[in-house]
Amino acid sequence: MQIEQLKPIVEAALLAASQPMTVAQLGDLFAETDEVGHEQIARALEALAADCEGRGVELKEIASGFRYQVRQEVHPWISRMWTEKPSRYSRALLETLALIAYRQPITRPEIEQIRGVVVSSNIVKTLEEREWIRVVGYRDVPGKPALFGTTRAFLDYFNLKSLDQLPPLSEIRDMEDPQMGFDQTPLPARVIKDLPIDPDEEIDEEVPAEDAAAEIAEAAPATDTHEVPRHEADAAAADTEAAASAADADADEASAHNEPESATADEAAAPADVEDDTTAQNS
Repeated sequence: MQIEQLKPIVEAALLAASQPMTVAQLGDLFAETDEVGHEQIARALEALAADCEGRGVELKEIASGFRYQVRQEVHPWISRMWTEKPSRYSRALLETLALIAYRQPITRPEIEQIRGVVVSSNIVKTLEEREWIRVVGYRDVPGKPALFGTTRAFLDYFNLKSLDQLPPLSEIRDMEDPQMGFDQTPLPARVIKDLPIDPDEEIDEEVPAEDAAAEIAEAAPATDTHEVPRHEADAAAADTEAAASAADADADEASAHNEPESATADEAAAPADVEDDTTAQNS
């Protein structure tokens, strides 16, 4: 079958499908007698993508396959067709999702260690309900914490074909302060306790979902920079305790020096009393 004959069939299939379609799924539309191979379908898809140049729609390949979608340039006008408001996500949710996307597989205690605050159960539940993250395994440490990773639905929602299309962290470091880097070294597996509750849970300010892939990338380096490291807090607490102990020791020492003086005063008073008694007898 010629490419020009194949193009309208593939185009109609993509428009009729409720989900993105892969090359293999498009190939299932044809019988063996049609003599249509995957190579021909791939060339037809390339031709259809080229035909969309300068139009309000584009043929985009994402993780689940190919789909037609509205171009970002015309989205502000097209979005007025729907009365419901676009999805909005809190900074805490985006930071948690960014850590999972860039550091997967990662456990919840490790996320809390980086952010310095407790990860709300509602955030994890929301991400799982949207099928953006899933449990990919369990860390072989006491407690067996779950390891989280992103899903294909996450890539589809953020218009990505693979995780390689996420903005590299090296580019983000160039835009940020050098001291606000995002460390990619593996974290030791340990449970973090007594962390403060996530302050973003009390904040109404939210981040829109538009350009969400960029928002996730921008949230990633910021997760290391908001809180004081725990080891510094522990050191400060130890210094405070040491200072208090030193103060107590000084007070005890001062008391010890004062006691002999009191005893000497008593002894000095005692002979005077004896002398007074002797004088009284002689008289």
